[in-house]
Amino acid sequence: MAGEKIKVLLVDDSALARKVIIEALSSASEIVIVGTASNGKEAFELIPDLRPNIIITDINMPIMDGMELTKNVMAYYPTPILIVSVSVFKEGMEKLFEAISYGALDAVDKGVFELENKEGEINKFVEKVKFLSKIKVITHPLARILKQKKESSSLTVASKDSDKIIAIASSTGGPQALLEIFKNLPKNFPAPIVVVQHISLGFTEGLVDWLSKNCSLNIRLGKEGLKIEKGNVYIAPSNFQMLIQNNGEIKLIDEPFHNGFKPSADILLESVAIEYKNRAIGVILTGMGRDGVLGIKAIKDNLGHTIAQDEKTSIVFGMPKAAIEMGVIDQVLSISDVAKGIMAALA
Repeated sequence: MAGEKIKVLLVDDSALARKVIIEALSSASEIVIVGTASNGKEAFELIPDLRPNIIITDINMPIMDGMELTKNVMAYYPTPILIVSVSVFKEGMEKLFEAISYGALDAVDKGVFELENKEGEINKFVEKVKFLSKIKVITHPLARILKQKKESSSLTVASKDSDKIIAIASSTGGPQALLEIFKNLPKNFPAPIVVVQHISLGFTEGLVDWLSKNCSLNIRLGKEGLKIEKGNVYIAPSNFQMLIQNNGEIKLIDEPFHNGFKPSADILLESVAIEYKNRAIGVILTGMGRDGVLGIKAIKDNLGHTIAQDEKTSIVFGMPKAAIEMGVIDQVLSISDVAKGIMAALA
């Protein structure tokens, strides 16, 4: 309701970290900290009384860490969760993406609060809190267990290689969506896949590691001059624009942000459309805004095949909705059917 405060529950075992985050949020009059806790157990016990609109939590904490907190919150009190953690700790990174798989919406590196010119990053953080607090999240049962590493997919493909390419744009809710697609594609997938996933600086490498451990495809970070190959997924690195040129070679360009994004899905998908023409398959997944819409239009205009995630399974229906409304989507599919849609388009 208009005029109501955004109620934040802040969870971190560091008193200094709590102080810094509270100071960052104090710039927004519509945000109020309704409670703090030093571990997940304390926070979980506060939720029924506080009814926060969003929970901001660290990942590494004693007694109950951020991953276990997320799992319990999404099972019993579904609430938007933003993780604020340090991106350099590998153990914490694995837990962070496990938390995302259980329903946490996004992550921010604590390092942004220590930058010399941090005002812009803090403004982005505050805007992210405002945006995520409005997302309607759903119950994520505790019983749901991620499929084991390298579990083979039920989908099969012919042995013949394809001359096509799959280009994917995703943002908020994207890591879960990407995992759902990749775990349902077979190890002998006959084409390369390129991806722009909007995620905070410092977390892309962790995303690559987490996806690698939970699907049979070879997940890699995009690198300058790398020749893309079948059965491989190439995730665009942070702070570069990634393109595909020269008959399947990755090009990284240190260009300015494109409509607020670096990497930009529009830039990647447009390069794929130019290079592959009707051999391109474009996929636009859950996320806010319009990045990827012009790129997937370029694929459609070049007679490629286009797929959008449906509203029911999108955490944020902004990007797919914009593409659908533009009339450039061939199929609108639930996230559980996107892999099948890709396979059919390859055939």
